Amino acid sequence: MWWPAALAASVALCLGVPALVASGTSASGTVSAAPATDSPEAGFARDMATHHQQAVDLSFIVRDRTSDGAVRNLAFDIINTQANQRGMMMGWLDQWGLSQSSQAKPMAWMKMGHEYPPHDGSLMPGMATNTQLEKLRGLSGREAEVAYLQLMLEHHKGGVEMAQGYVDLASNESEKRLAQSMVIGQTSEIKLITDMLAERGAKPGS
Repeated sequence: MWWPAALAASVALCLGVPALVASGTSASGTVSAAPATDSPEAGFARDMATHHQQAVDLSFIVRDRTSDGAVRNLAFDIINTQANQRGMMMGWLDQWGLSQSSQAKPMAWMKMGHEYPPHDGSLMPGMATNTQLEKLRGLSGREAEVAYLQLMLEHHKGGVEMAQGYVDLASNESEKRLAQSMVIGQTSEIKLITDMLAERGAKPGS
């Protein structure tokens, strides 16, 4: 039942060593130029790292708010998968000599033609607000499970959109493979989470 998250984690781990090498060295052994600070490579790494951190935070919250094995297993998988991927992206920025934060607006690198209005701590599509996080901290049992699953469903939808946006613009093959693994893993989990909500008599966003 939990193979999608396990697959994503496995893919990310397999990418680890070659990704760190390939980010600065081409197949011929020559050193490639580091991405510019306003490049899709740097922007995606920064923004997805921020997006991932909230998924980890949400999962730690629900882990302590329910004893349900299925939800705790999902939370555990998300914590491990996304913390690992976040570490890889932070490592790339460090290797490129770039800061882990930027003055640019979130997702500006995607050139989508529209802007997401940050509000109440929600910086990008799918991110929960501070109010929603605080509410989750005050719930327990089934109520916490449903709230977490609803928030994580939207979080994954936003994550898939951003990861696919980078895949479409990518010039760094290692980072592109990582983004593709995010699209595959989180798309599978969207179906899983939807099913888990139905099992609890709940609907997305309700």
